[in-house]
Amino acid sequence: MPALAQDASADLAAAAVAVQRATDADADQYAFELISTARDGLSAAQTAALDRRQRKQAPLLAQRAAADADLARVLSEEAVANADLQQRRAEIVQLQRSLGGEGAR
Repeated sequence: MPALAQDASADLAAAAVAVQRATDADADQYAFELISTARDGLSAAQTAALDRRQRKQAPLLAQRAAADADLARVLSEEAVANADLQQRRAEIVQLQRSLGGEGAR
């Protein structure tokens, strides 16, 4: 297998893993447009890898898809962490009120 084909194959695999990780991190809920872009990019990279005339573009397309997926995952993880933080803060306020009455704020 030529080096370019090996590179494209590795990049395609990395992009597929990145898209899956983003999906697992609920990117469909928190970063829908970005994960959609990543999936479209992965599909374009896979198509390019199969087309002799576009094969050279496949690694770059796959790398872009992986970057989009990674960003979608990070944004999703941030949104989940912020939601958890807000819930914890609300729980603390509720506990403070139950321990100290209405005067504790």
